[in-house]
Amino acid sequence: MKKLILLSLFSTLSNWSYSQTLYPLEAKTSIENKNLTRKGAIFAYWGWNRAAYSNSDIRFKGADYNFMLKNVVAHDRQSDISFHNYLDPSRLTIPQTNARIAYFVKDHVALVLGLDHLKYVMDQDQKVGFSGHISDPKYANMVKNGQVDLTDEQFLSFEHTDGLNYINLGLEEYKTLLQYKKIDLLWSYGAGAGVLLPKSNVKLFGNARSDRFHLAGFGLDARTSINMIFWNHLMARLEAKFGYINMPDIKTTLNNKPDKAFQDFVFGQVNFGIGYIFQTKKSK
Repeated sequence: MKKLILLSLFSTLSNWSYSQTLYPLEAKTSIENKNLTRKGAIFAYWGWNRAAYSNSDIRFKGADYNFMLKNVVAHDRQSDISFHNYLDPSRLTIPQTNARIAYFVKDHVALVLGLDHLKYVMDQDQKVGFSGHISDPKYANMVKNGQVDLTDEQFLSFEHTDGLNYINLGLEEYKTLLQYKKIDLLWSYGAGAGVLLPKSNVKLFGNARSDRFHLAGFGLDARTSINMIFWNHLMARLEAKFGYINMPDIKTTLNNKPDKAFQDFVFGQVNFGIGYIFQTKKSK
């Protein structure tokens, strides 16, 4: 299933690029867009997200163990909605957030650098399938009938909560859907790729908690958004993103020991935020 989704993401990006060869981006749209998305325009954006993750198999490997947990369930961790959590300048990165900066490399086409600050939390109250071995009898005995109960946090707690940071670069095409007085409604779609720089919060077999930033893997995504522009500059953006994350090097212990975990999964996001768009070149 994950291989099929990965191929679909590659296909999305390839088809998008091919369509631009057949239908040049400079072609006029049916609605005049007042050059809001002409070459040289820039926008910056800040927002918040909800995320969902597919179940995943997680493999743990170290000197005295090599095992896999199967079909592990996880969710995001949404901060309580309050002024303190979302608008206090000292806590801007506490919730699940998104940042974007974009430059229109051609008319209607933007190169977008993004940071998706997601949070991934393994559900503690679950039993999962187990395969492999553990040398320590204390933890090996927790495995019964090919399953292990993760309710006991001495066995494992596993989070990417500061966070599951997806740093990505994408191409997006913009179409004007509607113009009404001082309001413009734009639709965008595109695809991107990037790296995962999580701060994983992992505690395995009662050892000291691993909690540090590290380069863990890569991601691919397809995205679409509706953008409402007020007075040619102020932006309100609703975005959906669907993608694939593969992390073969998740740190699970302190002091750079060889212990690590591997997982891959599919993710989805719904993002909302505000931004500002401006021009770097005057209209001809």
